[in-house]
Amino acid sequence: MHAIRYNAVRDEFYVGNPFAQAVLTFRGAANGEEAPIRIIQGRKTTLDTPDTLEVDPVHEELFVPEDDRVVVFPVGANGDTAPLRVFRSPAKDGWKAAGGIAVDPIHNVVVLAGTVLGEKNKAGYSSPYGDNREALLIFDRTASGEVQPIRVIRGSRTGMHAVRQIEIQPKGGWIVISQMTAGELPEPEGTYIGVYSINDSGNVPPRWKIDGKPSTGMKKPHGIALDPNHKEVVVADMRLNAILTFYFPEIF
Repeated sequence: MHAIRYNAVRDEFYVGNPFAQAVLTFRGAANGEEAPIRIIQGRKTTLDTPDTLEVDPVHEELFVPEDDRVVVFPVGANGDTAPLRVFRSPAKDGWKAAGGIAVDPIHNVVVLAGTVLGEKNKAGYSSPYGDNREALLIFDRTASGEVQPIRVIRGSRTGMHAVRQIEIQPKGGWIVISQMTAGELPEPEGTYIGVYSINDSGNVPPRWKIDGKPSTGMKKPHGIALDPNHKEVVVADMRLNAILTFYFPEIF
């Protein structure tokens, strides 16, 4: 299990379990050996390897990225339940999701970490670390069927090679990412926490960023969380096995 999301409106936690092909819901006060209060699982769900996920508490939806598609369920779904909708990559010149996902319920967009495929990829940017998480793919929140992103942030000026986790600050439409460069390298170069706008597109650098270097103490950022009350970004560093907190008032 690589991701967990909390819904403050319902006081619930959601976890994807790729081995059980399921999405598990726990009550917020869960403790010890406690069973889920709901499990989305079964043939009708079409779930294959639900590793990461995102919750939209405003529209009460769960988004689960799986390779070349995103499956959307109602928050209260339980059992062998069919998705509300699915949006997927076209067969030609499509895209592929790679785990990181965030939703902006105010501006009605979904952002995926992923890559561009086919001829579009050949004509564009290619990361030296492999093309699996070198782009931010921005979709309409209500997308359904075969769709292309409405915007793609990608290229050498972005410095993106392996985007791991994405968070959105809806108030300003800010996309916050952890860029860890390469998972297999113990201390890769070019790591950072970066901020983009949901309106950004193309080969553009982050609006703001915190670099992984001695002056910041960060080496390999993996997980991130936003704390609007204290105007802070909280970072889980994979190399340090530590939690780092940065004051970042610009995005709040």
